[in-house]
Amino acid sequence: MWNRRQGRLRPVGCGVEELRRRRREREAALRKARREQQLVSKRLLRDDTPEEAESGCVDLILGEAEIQQFLWSAQRGTEEKEREGALASLRRGLQCPETQQTFIRLEGSMRTLVGLLTSNQALLQLEAARCLHELSHSEQSAVAEACLPATSYLLTYLSGHSSDFIELCLYTLGNLIVESEAVRSKLLPQGIVPALAACIQSPHQTVLEALGYALSQLLQAKEAPEKIIPSVLGSTLPQHMLQLLQPGPKLNPGVAVEFAWCLHYIICSQVNNALLITHGALSTLGLLLLDLAGAVQRSEDAGLELLVCPVLRCLSNLLTEPAVDAVGGQMELRDERIVASLFILLQFFLQKQPSLLPEGLWLLNNLTANSPSFCTSLLSLDLIEPLLQLLPVSNVVSVLVLTVLCNVAEKGPAYCWHLWPGPLLSSLLDTLAFSDTEVVGQTLELLQLLFLYRPETAQAFLQQSGLQALKRHEEEAQLQDRVHALQQTALHG
Repeated sequence: MWNRRQGRLRPVGCGVEELRRRRREREAALRKARREQQLVSKRLLRDDTPEEAESGCVDLILGEAEIQQFLWSAQRGTEEKEREGALASLRRGLQCPETQQTFIRLEGSMRTLVGLLTSNQALLQLEAARCLHELSHSEQSAVAEACLPATSYLLTYLSGHSSDFIELCLYTLGNLIVESEAVRSKLLPQGIVPALAACIQSPHQTVLEALGYALSQLLQAKEAPEKIIPSVLGSTLPQHMLQLLQPGPKLNPGVAVEFAWCLHYIICSQVNNALLITHGALSTLGLLLLDLAGAVQRSEDAGLELLVCPVLRCLSNLLTEPAVDAVGGQMELRDERIVASLFILLQFFLQKQPSLLPEGLWLLNNLTANSPSFCTSLLSLDLIEPLLQLLPVSNVVSVLVLTVLCNVAEKGPAYCWHLWPGPLLSSLLDTLAFSDTEVVGQTLELLQLLFLYRPETAQAFLQQSGLQALKRHEEEAQLQDRVHALQQTALHG
């Protein structure tokens, strides 16, 4: 980080290039962490009667004979009500893991259930699909793989007319996708991506939300960057996803949450983010961020964190792409409005959801890293002091706040004139008292930039016992070179 030049220690290249390198490394680590924080889960649709819900699973464990009897009655019963009732009883039994294991071990059971799924009687078909849905919710991969014979039919039914049935098929497919690579490897050649692309044009919000769930599960597969995401990007899905994220009266929060996470997983894969940028992803997400900040101001913030988190991550990751500059992506975000909205959200996070503060600050870091105009917005809107108020929240937050301030300071003397005089120097003296090495290291970098571009701050630093604050870190291996460099700069200029 630091080298000797003209008898004193100075930051390499005035600290700018090294700071950028460190930032790129930090962003890469953050992207990796965010990519690994997946939302793999399963969802269960049930329309149990109150009596069924209260009875639980204890009395519904079925043995082989009972399963065979229910399947026989469902397949060969003389009355439709009898057949539907048999499948309903089987469905309730399949809510128990023990019954699920018994079912998949029983020869011919899945073949019979798939046969009932293809019945021309709608209610019987629906009950068969509900049985498969119960099986799909199992935590055992063997149960999911036992459902493989049904997947082609579930895909076919996505083009049907019943929105309830399509929704059920989508959640079932999403559950199966999570559990088994064998299921995913079969669904891909069966055409799951084109099927989902056709389904996304549905006018039904429940179908779209279920579709977003199934797609998000598919996109989180470990093989997704090589085998799945290229197909998704080659389809009409990205354009439709962005349309569903357009703010306005038609925006459905549940649907938007699902597809924002889908977009996040695609962006994290870095397969072809330039394509998303050319489709207007930055503009759409930026407008959505403004809309979310407006919702906070109107106190319409119920469940807002579910959507704002993936939106912040998507914007943060897209801003690191070279294609952003090529298409004028920074201009698409309308500087001051984005910065102002982001601070509205940061204040909301501080009060109600502190765990999301790093997400907002990471975006602010990426906005200001290479953009003098965003740094200017930060200064013209008098947002330095609100930013400093976040320093005590946590070490992670402190590092990000200090990194943003470094982004501003590295833009040169004109920017540093706006940073001092003011509360910044006393805040930095406070962070020098922290025990966290990364916080202190980032403080040292910011001070070095201030001393370089605004030498008067060095004198103020000395007058406020800055050297004593530095002494406590002189023996720390990771900091001692930077501490010595700063001491020399403060004393000798």
